[in-house]
Amino acid sequence: MSEPRIPRLDLSETFQARYEAYRRRVEDGLERLLPAASRWPEPIHEAMRYAVFSGGKRLRPVLTLAACELAGGSVEAALPAACAVELVHTYSLVHDDLPAMDDDDMRRGRPTVHVAYDEATAILAGDALLTLAFTVLADPDGPLTPAVALRIAFELGTAAGTAGLIAGQVADLAAEGAAVDGRELERIHRHKTGALFRACARIGAIAAGAGPADVERLSRFADEFGLAFQITDDILDVVGDEAATGRPAGSDERRGKTTFASLYGVETARRLAVEAAQRAAAELEPFGARAGFLRDLAFFAVSRSG
Repeated sequence: MSEPRIPRLDLSETFQARYEAYRRRVEDGLERLLPAASRWPEPIHEAMRYAVFSGGKRLRPVLTLAACELAGGSVEAALPAACAVELVHTYSLVHDDLPAMDDDDMRRGRPTVHVAYDEATAILAGDALLTLAFTVLADPDGPLTPAVALRIAFELGTAAGTAGLIAGQVADLAAEGAAVDGRELERIHRHKTGALFRACARIGAIAAGAGPADVERLSRFADEFGLAFQITDDILDVVGDEAATGRPAGSDERRGKTTFASLYGVETARRLAVEAAQRAAAELEPFGARAGFLRDLAFFAVSRSG
């Protein structure tokens, strides 16, 4: 079987420049929202900032901002919500790394929060980041009307709870060392990873005041985008460069986890990832050329090295 074709991206110009512009806005927003490390109680604020400012790609808030602009909204309107998404994502990583969960010592090339500090601080830092996310959304001085902010809080809470991320984490832990088929594996990851990506697209569209058709179209895009992203993560755990991924290779195998790479093999998994990215891109066709960035983002998800 021939290697699946990934469309070539002009990462050195248009795509990368726009991605970097979104990322800088998110970094600036997070810097303003997070308490200073010198603010009492200093240890928890230091740990929160350590977790958030750890060199992440900011893919989820970038998706949120891009979806908002595609749907006719502004970055300013969606930025607090995009930052809230990143706070929820970071909380989930801090807790996911704990000894009671995946017991990871490294994240993004440096010690995880519970290693750099201690378990109690990591738990509290994760709790504080999750709480801050919804404080940001509920800010009465924010750029969104109360009704829109409430809808966005509902979307984010649903994606982070037992209908989304937590459901996937529970199922993922239960599946360690067990026989898992492709259908169950996809269900796990559409919840653990995909639910938050789906919320990003929906939140961006809602912040823009998009109609139901566009919200659902972007939801379907994000569903397939999230699957493509997760399959690629599974592949990188097998063949990725640790310097690029920021975590030890083979960690899934050591924990007895079934992944797309272990279930189907790397070549087939790569084909499945590209097919998911292609389905994601197809959902954007009604938007025409305006959707170019999100279309490229889908293929960036499967062409990345980390």
